[in-house]
Amino acid sequence: MSKPQFSFEFFPTKTDDGITKLYQTFDTLNELAPSYFSVTYGAGGTTRERTLGIVEALKNRANTPIAPHISCIGDNKSQIAELLDFYKSIGISRMVALRGDLPSGQVGMGELPFAVDLVRFIREHSGDHFQIEVAAYPEMHPQAISFEQDIQNLINKFEAGANSAITQFFYNAESYLYLRDALEKRGVDTDKHRLVAGIMPIINASNLIRFADSCGADIPRFIRKQLADYGDDRKAIREFGFEVVHRLCEVLIAEGVPALHFYTMNRVEPNKRLVQSLGLTSSSTQA
Repeated sequence: MSKPQFSFEFFPTKTDDGITKLYQTFDTLNELAPSYFSVTYGAGGTTRERTLGIVEALKNRANTPIAPHISCIGDNKSQIAELLDFYKSIGISRMVALRGDLPSGQVGMGELPFAVDLVRFIREHSGDHFQIEVAAYPEMHPQAISFEQDIQNLINKFEAGANSAITQFFYNAESYLYLRDALEKRGVDTDKHRLVAGIMPIINASNLIRFADSCGADIPRFIRKQLADYGDDRKAIREFGFEVVHRLCEVLIAEGVPALHFYTMNRVEPNKRLVQSLGLTSSSTQA
């Protein structure tokens, strides 16, 4: 069985110290030879300048591809076109296209209200220059009317020109497998349009639960109960979290997942430990 590819996600930090630490984390994780790094983009482009600066710095720091997030909420077509031209000019050839979240106080959805509109615009403006990743939701987007509609929305993004999709994080492998099978039943070639599994390591219980509740991701009852039992025992939480996520990844790999995308929270560990213990790198050792 061939090893799945793996990649890492960063978010723009607000301080110079945070930027320095991010570059150090990048250097360490880059030694694992990931397929690419992605860099997120705040609601309504609120981290636009920081994102652009980090993307350019990382692009100049190593040969590993950098995939900036780009969202359509908060930007008009001319602003997005300018962003696309900038990324093309510095050698970026991959990006993650998202609708994005409405920033506080903003009314209206703008010229490109949904991710499918953004994907279509990227193709119209830049042709096939960019490899386009989009978002997928194994447990349904929290604003979707139905599961069927949500699956169709993903198919529409593929038909508009998206190459592959990265899922929201999940801890129930069956949700990923159900979505993959549902796409295939509807005629999607998942070898061509890959469904990349988004993986969230468990580091901090309260932050994880708050994040999951806000984005509609499910944390199974056994995980919530165990995290509650550990209380403030951070070491126990980290070890339990590693075991849970490692087991999840093992199941996905056995089921032929094409790639794993780790939401790093700008940390080296446990992302490095997971990649190595899963045997995803040539120098990995099994846990």
